[in-house]
Amino acid sequence: MRHLSFKTQSANEKIVNRDWHVVDATNQTLGRMSSRIASILRGKNKVYFTPHFDCGDYVIVVNAGKVVLTGNKLEDKEYQTYSMYPGGQKIEMAKEMINRKPALMIERAVKGMLPKNRLGRAMFKKLFVYEGAEHPHKSQNPKELK
Repeated sequence: MRHLSFKTQSANEKIVNRDWHVVDATNQTLGRMSSRIASILRGKNKVYFTPHFDCGDYVIVVNAGKVVLTGNKLEDKEYQTYSMYPGGQKIEMAKEMINRKPALMIERAVKGMLPKNRLGRAMFKKLFVYEGAEHPHKSQNPKELK
């Protein structure tokens, strides 16, 4: 019996075709939506996914202020920042954060799900989050992502 060999194709700039997707965050759970977005930014939905190459798509998130948190997370979840000065730690509750900067909530959730290296930082630059329903990326013809 003959041995069939197929070469696995590693992704590179010539092969990769980057699409644009638009996600409506209205009544979507923050964590479930963020993990789906992180997967698309990483390129895991592509046949030619390669872990060491950025082959992901661009993602636009609209209506960030209408995202939903399950359970008691709205009252219990904390977002911490630290300025590296003594007494420079600030804690903000999810309820305050969703009113003040809802886009930041989604950005931090997605960023935490991406690789912690320069590749992850490059993937994060392909995420665009907007509080309202409008976005300036109409010319890219983004596809609606369910």
